[in-house]
Amino acid sequence: MSVLVGKQAPDFKAQAVMGDGSFQEVSLSQYRDKYVVLFFYPLDFTFVCPTEIIAFDHRLEEFEKRNVQVLGVSVDSHYSHFAWRETPVEKGGIGRIRYPLIADIKKEIARAYDVLFDDSVALRASFLIDRAGVVQHQVVNNLGLGRNIDEMLRMVDALQFFEEHGEVCPANWKPGSEAMKADPQGVAEYLAKHANEL
Repeated sequence: MSVLVGKQAPDFKAQAVMGDGSFQEVSLSQYRDKYVVLFFYPLDFTFVCPTEIIAFDHRLEEFEKRNVQVLGVSVDSHYSHFAWRETPVEKGGIGRIRYPLIADIKKEIARAYDVLFDDSVALRASFLIDRAGVVQHQVVNNLGLGRNIDEMLRMVDALQFFEEHGEVCPANWKPGSEAMKADPQGVAEYLAKHANEL
């Protein structure tokens, strides 16, 4: 599997169901002025997937406050995405989520990101892409393991803190926590104060 961190995120153009229910062609490059959380999930009308998709939607305002565009991708058609979106949550649907779901019918996007499993479906992969289109964080889960959406928010906060202040974010860092200078003295000072809390 490729590690894309530090590399330009592969661009794509594909049909999507938008937050208002319309069909549009979207590309990654159209969001270049924003941060992007691009997440892959295996299939519509499945089991772990709706919990993740709904969890992203429940936190959408938090992502938007941070200038982040959330994009979901699976190998289903945009018609399937639409049908699932129109299915109520209490009947196993995802309801009218407010961010785009992208159709990757030909599996080209999943292949470009090297997350295609068994040439059939995408693994649960998430990519945090900065405003220059560079992948800053990626995580890939196997099919049965749901991801932590709050952790993705934390990674956005860490990236934006690093960009603004130039200090690195240690383990378990959260906004308001102390960061460190990326040098031997910085790590020594940080560990002297915080090693027992790690």
